[in-house]
Amino acid sequence: MDTKNALNWIAEIFEEPAGRIAAGTSRASIAGWDSLGTLSLIAALDEKFDIHLDEKEIEAMSAVQDILGVLRRHGALTEA
Repeated sequence: MDTKNALNWIAEIFEEPAGRIAAGTSRASIAGWDSLGTLSLIAALDEKFDIHLDEKEIEAMSAVQDILGVLRRHGALTEA
């Protein structure tokens, strides 16, 4: 998955319009990134990429770039 597709995938998880999400978008500026959105993200990472995060990693995510970092570390993101 390249960065553009990853951003679109993240936007879909949080029910945001494609193109509204960028690497620098903060958690606070995404209405759907609440507790339910976090659960959706965790489930999507598990289902699509078999990525499992611990509570500390989940709590540390404060921007879209953190999600991209998780994808990159697990080999799911093919470009920076």
